[in-house]
Amino acid sequence: MTERRQFRKILIANRGEIAIRVMRAATELGIGSVGVFSAEDRLALHRFKVDEAYQVGKGKAPIAAYLDIEDILRVAGETGADAVHPGYGFLSENPDFADACAAAGLVFIGPTSDTMRRLGDKVSARHLAEEAGVPVMPATEPLPDDDETVLKLGREIGYPVMLKASWGGGGRGMRIIEGEAELIDHVASARREAKAAFGRDDVYLEKLIPRARHVEVQIVGDSHGTIVHLFERDCSVQRRHQKVIERAPAAFLNESQRAELCEAALRLARTIGYVNAGTVEFLQDADSGAIYFIEVNPRIQVEHTVTEAVTGLDIVKAQIEIAQGAAIGKDCLLPAQEHISMRGHALQCRVTTEDPANNFVPDYGHIVAYRSPSGPGVRLDAGTAYTGADITRSYDSLLVKATAWGNTENEALQRMDRALHEFRVRGVQTNLWFLEELIEHPSFRSHDYTTRFVDETPELFAYPKERGRIT
Repeated sequence: MTERRQFRKILIANRGEIAIRVMRAATELGIGSVGVFSAEDRLALHRFKVDEAYQVGKGKAPIAAYLDIEDILRVAGETGADAVHPGYGFLSENPDFADACAAAGLVFIGPTSDTMRRLGDKVSARHLAEEAGVPVMPATEPLPDDDETVLKLGREIGYPVMLKASWGGGGRGMRIIEGEAELIDHVASARREAKAAFGRDDVYLEKLIPRARHVEVQIVGDSHGTIVHLFERDCSVQRRHQKVIERAPAAFLNESQRAELCEAALRLARTIGYVNAGTVEFLQDADSGAIYFIEVNPRIQVEHTVTEAVTGLDIVKAQIEIAQGAAIGKDCLLPAQEHISMRGHALQCRVTTEDPANNFVPDYGHIVAYRSPSGPGVRLDAGTAYTGADITRSYDSLLVKATAWGNTENEALQRMDRALHEFRVRGVQTNLWFLEELIEHPSFRSHDYTTRFVDETPELFAYPKERGRIT
């Protein structure tokens, strides 16, 4: 059990929109914020939004700068920070970083390092799910180096299969394998990608559901043994295994399925004594309705804004309060489970500096004009979205997250459609027109889609010149 304490300063070990998001939560709680930035981010907005900011990773590559644990902890010590919030990506799922924070006398705002180790390995997480009585997809252990054994395991699972990295997320290392002839080559390339992204090349095979929906449950636990869920998000709209649009609630679930799904997430979380915010992810077979566990993300998610919109709860503030020792339903902003409910509908679109008509190649350059939407029911989370910003090759292409809420699903969709049309971005290509086409597509409006819908709908990628849209 954690004693109640009050942080004076939180160091945010991240950049961009999530760093600004954490800063805002800390400020509202009366807590100071310390930011870090790489040389490439010396003009980044998050540097100027926090109370104080310091460069880290001098002389290192852009991403390596934000992975420099020693330098980040140096800044935390010199500024008198009490705690560290890792955001998402970078060090957010690194148990060694959590241990290093503890050794330096800092509170890591997230789950314990032991929890991250147990959940970071997807194969280990599957075993935990089985222990909790949560249905899992047929899958192998980490694949051996022996090609003949790999081929044998593929036959046992049965094609088609999904090849996945055992560690990490974001779709890295994922491959759909339709038959035995392509298995070995894909295993080799997936190992290389996983090694580059996560430092480990373990991969495994999982039975592929041809028509799958992706749904995840937001969970939050405190250090006093209470764990609650904040219902689900539909994350089925993906491109090459990367989420594009997230919605809440998931329209394809009935109340019985929703209750079953949320209870399964809680059972798994209780099995490991989960503390702080996390997401339990599932796949649903669109044909049979069966639901299977796939993984747990032990951190805040990019799409947490959707859940905040429909529950009216601030997940990042809850993270901070729980790290200070608050108890859910007592002295925490999060109420007891019986008082958590969903109201209305919400969706989030990820606006990126990519060119959909050119295979989503990232674009770089100077934003010469930027105008964002506003008005009822529209929320924006951005880090580099402003006139004069330089979009570089150093980091991912996310420009701004647009979230729209409405009392009804149709109102939320209308607001998002209006918001996307209000955007004006000049100087770099964006995926705005692609998002507009997507949310106006009949299949999106009728929920007749699965995780492969975007990749299998070529008309979404043809620029609608007849619209004559000014960008």
